[in-house]
Amino acid sequence: MSSKAHSTGLRAKHRQPSPRKQSLPLPKANAEAINFLKSIQPKDLQLLVFSETLAMVSDTGEPLGELTIDVQKGKYRDELGVISYCLIVHALNRGFLDNLLCGNSLLGYLSGKMEIMEQHSHEFIKLLVLPMERKTSLVRQEDQLAMTRIVKEGEEMKTEVTFFPWNSTAGFISEAANLVILRVMAWRQMVPSNARFLALDTEGKLCYSTYQALGFQTIQVGHQQAEVFIVEQTVHSDEGIPMSCQFYLFSDGHLAKRVQVGSPGCCIITKMPILREQDEIEPPPVFEKKPLAWEEDMELYSKFMDRKEELRLSHNSYMLHHPEAHALISDFLLFLLLRQPADVVTFAAEYFGPFSVRRQPTPALRSSNRPSPFRSLAPEPSSSCGFTPASGEG
Repeated sequence: MSSKAHSTGLRAKHRQPSPRKQSLPLPKANAEAINFLKSIQPKDLQLLVFSETLAMVSDTGEPLGELTIDVQKGKYRDELGVISYCLIVHALNRGFLDNLLCGNSLLGYLSGKMEIMEQHSHEFIKLLVLPMERKTSLVRQEDQLAMTRIVKEGEEMKTEVTFFPWNSTAGFISEAANLVILRVMAWRQMVPSNARFLALDTEGKLCYSTYQALGFQTIQVGHQQAEVFIVEQTVHSDEGIPMSCQFYLFSDGHLAKRVQVGSPGCCIITKMPILREQDEIEPPPVFEKKPLAWEEDMELYSKFMDRKEELRLSHNSYMLHHPEAHALISDFLLFLLLRQPADVVTFAAEYFGPFSVRRQPTPALRSSNRPSPFRSLAPEPSSSCGFTPASGEG
């Protein structure tokens, strides 16, 4: 992993460069996490494409804002101009926290294997004294993943660019991929056991991420009750405390509630969605083949007799207008019966060969035992090239 950073602003010129930390080996996802991502099939993704909206409320139920999540199928063009199919994930969260405007937006492009193609996120909080803003971009560039982080505090802005080798990102779960994977877990009603994924912490460092199933719970939405599957995701940062978020999911992947552990508010659904059910593919019907007794069908028999008579008249008419055809066939049959060859096909080819327009002209002088182009050459008998002396010769 390589990185570089620089700062701009009023206070940047007074900042002394901090000593460079020794780079530690990058964490790696385990086999359980990688196998879970490989188990996601294209047919599973068909069930995950929909939009949903949740309301942000405080602990007292006061509305604070809105959260929208949208997953759609689309196309992505990389830096080389290659177009491929992908999932487009768009999330928008905007509201008030302690009477301060805050929010974040997310736009991500994912492959069918949940690999990141490109992702852009933007977070902000409008503090009165020191407004804060953070932008993060992830772009795959051939054999590496490029991350650009821009952190702005007041008038000071810091930019950091980091490159991760692509082979070290196996099992990496981006923010966009996390929203899709939660829907997969909801459909399966299970969480991969002992799976350890990779994620980015709030400082843009690669760390571990785990999922834990907290069981089922019945919630009230309007006048309806529904069962939800609770999943807790924890991002284990190496430089800070772990951050956990609980997701209450309906059976088809719709999000009923999201709780950030330690946060004074949460996101909750206000209207019961129409839950989708997995389509049961019925086997194709099998039709037994019945024998066709067309002789007993008056209509088919009538068509057969009409066609037979039509062909007979057509053949007779052709032979009447081409008497040479009758003479040619009669001559061939007579010659065939006289010779009675064992190979009838080759005999016919040799008989009709001179009539071909592509055949080369026959020379004036030729051997009566000439080789035929329709017969394979017989191997010559092996014999001695010298003379055998007669008895008595010296």
